[in-house]
Amino acid sequence: MTQFVAIVLAGLGTYLSRAVFIIALADRRFPPLALRALEYVAPAVMGALIVSMLTSAEGEVLIAAPELAGLSAAALVAWRTRNHIFTLLAGMTVFWSIAAVVS
Repeated sequence: MTQFVAIVLAGLGTYLSRAVFIIALADRRFPPLALRALEYVAPAVMGALIVSMLTSAEGEVLIAAPELAGLSAAALVAWRTRNHIFTLLAGMTVFWSIAAVVS
């Protein structure tokens, strides 16, 4: 099996695993407890991404100018907009821009 076929199969598998739930639950209401729990998914994922970005495999904290600038931009956008998508876009844009200049 080639790498391309493996990537396509993995993509189809993840797509189908998500689509099944969307199709199966399209006409049902979510319980209020489930909706309340889903409010914490985006902040938890954002925290996991930040921690994984700032630590090495040995557990050392790795923070330089691009990381600090990206986190600062993300924090400012999160505080002002309360929007997870804008926060992620701002933080990653600043991080990648400064990392490109520094490297």
